[in-house]
Amino acid sequence: MHEMLPPYSQILESQVRTLPLSPRRANAALLMLAVSTFSYVTVEVLPIGLLTVMADDLGRSRSEVGLLVTGYAVVVVLASIPLVRLTHHLPRRPVLGSTLGVMALATTVATVAPTYEVLFAARLVTGLSQALFWAIAPPIATSLFPPQVRGRVVARLAIGTALAPVLGIPLGTWLGEQAGWRVPFAVMAGLGAAACVGIACLLPAVEVRNGASGRGSDPDVRRYAVLIVASAVGVTGFLTFNTYVTPFLLDITGFSSDALGPMLLASGAGGMIGTLVAGRVLDRYPWGTVVVPFAVLAGALGGLFAVGSWKVPTVLLIALLGMAFSAMAVAAQSRTLQVAPGSTDMASAGTSSAFNVGIAAGAFVGGALIDGPGVRSVALVGAVLAAAAALVMLGEPVLARRRVRVAECNHDRPGRQVCEDAA
Repeated sequence: MHEMLPPYSQILESQVRTLPLSPRRANAALLMLAVSTFSYVTVEVLPIGLLTVMADDLGRSRSEVGLLVTGYAVVVVLASIPLVRLTHHLPRRPVLGSTLGVMALATTVATVAPTYEVLFAARLVTGLSQALFWAIAPPIATSLFPPQVRGRVVARLAIGTALAPVLGIPLGTWLGEQAGWRVPFAVMAGLGAAACVGIACLLPAVEVRNGASGRGSDPDVRRYAVLIVASAVGVTGFLTFNTYVTPFLLDITGFSSDALGPMLLASGAGGMIGTLVAGRVLDRYPWGTVVVPFAVLAGALGGLFAVGSWKVPTVLLIALLGMAFSAMAVAAQSRTLQVAPGSTDMASAGTSSAFNVGIAAGAFVGGALIDGPGVRSVALVGAVLAAAAALVMLGEPVLARRRVRVAECNHDRPGRQVCEDAA
């Protein structure tokens, strides 16, 4: 976040008029958006780290506390597109500020919830605000900057997402174990409120969305469909393993429970590196930056299946896995803004839903494997799914060429029969 994006003096005067923010203010707004992504990711996953503490305090089973995360993800899947449709014509600043305000308020209610039922309801409301936030935040962030640095902007926005597993969740878990689970929730409510105020102050009252940010720069419904399918399948593969990474490390690799924290930190550090590296190449290689992480995911998961009983290779592969997944997530979001066939808000909502489908499906598939073939199989099945996602993305150029041929044939009256055969 500390590297300033290119000065606006390099942009044509006509473009400057559509970007009313100074570079300093635009970067400050992007920082607040990254803080918001950090807050949302931490709030969503925090109950996993505090599972035992919350279960004991609320007098509920661990599976019931787990539903606080599952229910949250389901709400995001179901609500993203309807909420975008409902708010599409409203000014972006109050809509984005409202999502953060709702998150802060709902998390405050969760902090003081007297019963499990109140806590569950507050979590669902937070999930509703996140469903809209993830759909509109990337297009808003890119609208603050010139179109040619769109990939770098998305990567900087994702730094908050990458920091959550490195700082937010470990610190929140530690704080909850020391002072009770309500304290980290209160901290996150305060951070969400601060982000809300920052967004309200830094985003312009006048809309900054222009043709480049409100629509895909290279719209293509087929490429977008390929991206959605590959994302859902690839995320399912990653979560099939990652949801059950703890039993894998304990039972297969033989780590002690004391080593789990450093292992997860290695994954988070890898994720930060993946985000930064992807940000450097996204604008030059938008398609390749999606394909390569899927392939690396498949290779890392396959390696964990093969050598997961050896500690040193496992540490390296866990870090590589975190790096590949974070790079893929950033690249998929950037690609969404490029090939969006219509509104980038709607396209981002679809991508967010695909990711959350993958999260829920991965947890389900992994759970079935744990109860059946065993813990080690989650790495193998995850690798197969990630490889399938890579193959789907590799097939995208074929679909694109076919689309071009059909488009050309529509203007080729004499060769109509040949064109129909090609289609």
